[in-house]
Amino acid sequence: MEQKQSNSEIDQSPNFSIAVDYDQKATEFRPFSLSSPHMRAFHLAWLSLFSCFFSTFAIPPLLEVIRKDLNLTETDIGRAGIASFVGSIFSRLAMGPACDVFGPRVASATLSLLTAPVVLSTCLISSPQGFILVRFLIGFCLANFVASQFWMSCMFSGCVVGLANGFAAGWANVGSGLTQLAMPLVYSLFTSCLNIPSFISWRIAFIFPAIFQAVTAIMVLVYGQDLPDGNYKRKKITGHKPSENILSIVLNGLKNYRGWILGITYGFCFGVELTTDNIIAEYYYERFHVNIDVAGGIAASFGVANCMSRPVGGIISDKMGKRFGMRGRLWSLWVVQTVAGLLCILLGRVNTVGVSVLVMACFSLFVQAASGLTFGIVPFVSKRSLGVISGMTGSGGTLGAVITQFLLFSGSSKFSTQTSISIMGLLMLVFTLPITLIYFPKWGGMFCGSSIDEDDENYHLLD
Repeated sequence: MEQKQSNSEIDQSPNFSIAVDYDQKATEFRPFSLSSPHMRAFHLAWLSLFSCFFSTFAIPPLLEVIRKDLNLTETDIGRAGIASFVGSIFSRLAMGPACDVFGPRVASATLSLLTAPVVLSTCLISSPQGFILVRFLIGFCLANFVASQFWMSCMFSGCVVGLANGFAAGWANVGSGLTQLAMPLVYSLFTSCLNIPSFISWRIAFIFPAIFQAVTAIMVLVYGQDLPDGNYKRKKITGHKPSENILSIVLNGLKNYRGWILGITYGFCFGVELTTDNIIAEYYYERFHVNIDVAGGIAASFGVANCMSRPVGGIISDKMGKRFGMRGRLWSLWVVQTVAGLLCILLGRVNTVGVSVLVMACFSLFVQAASGLTFGIVPFVSKRSLGVISGMTGSGGTLGAVITQFLLFSGSSKFSTQTSISIMGLLMLVFTLPITLIYFPKWGGMFCGSSIDEDDENYHLLD
């Protein structure tokens, strides 16, 4: 009786204005609430990541101006695009263990504060080599995606974690779209209204994303909280969270084949999305001869769709999970990502700008929803090594972007841009198939059910 009363007191903790489970994780999701700590963590996570996406993709919409000023070749631009993702691969891998050890709040804010000066240094670029180096270093800040997803998994229960992850990443990814609109407008403000020369205007435009990124990092440190009942450091001191060797955490995650498969499939949904963000404005500018503002607007619509499409992926994952269990989550991911691959193939085949934009809009909805569906599965892979699994999956996304950018859009590719886009769709179809191999002893897979009792406590020792 006393135990039941104790559990009830924990579940109905007066400290929370939102329903929670026994672990004090939120069992409901209110995206327009600022209640602490759950929803405040959500808003800080997506806003901080939003600023990182804004910074990373601030260069592509001004590429035509920068190209002329620095005398960049197609090869230089291709290598810079690859470099922007290569840095993110390593930083995302490192971010997972960093979150497991230090907590998502400190890990996220530290990375943002370290990379904000790099964004500002864009003002000082004077050579193609410097341009490539800056894009490489700025790409490191995209590792905040791992911290964001880790943070949501710490704050929200399994019944809504897909929804929380989808909204956090979806709203954050809007930054990659809005920067396509904002940076040309800032540039035009300096050149047209203030009569500042073009070669100076594009440089000082990067002061804005640098300050924005630093401010959001400070907000995370000041107002954020790692867990529902405190921060990582305090919990380790008071003994609520057992200390574990970082090497054992990393090895436990690396040995889990499901993390590798999710990394592969994520590489060809989110990775394709990143590549598209990098090339889509230039694609419409060169193939359909629209002006730079229109091309930027079209490219922006691709990124802005994240505010709806990725959260929808999370919603679908949670709804299918409630109705069909893990099988529903896996089948939903496979179907949505396969449709996205077919639309990507079609995008490279259409020859009129109107139809192309329509297909691109549909493609954006499905490819971004697939990303949300992926991270509806990640929190169930491993409790002990959640950060590592998140890092592996996130790194797979940027690795996929590097592969597609290098093979198809590096400037040395044999194929036209439109053909390369269609080939990218074919790669999506192929690398979505490994999802069929994922199996959870407790919940089953796409084609078979569980093999152990759902209440078997020993199962958690394998996590």
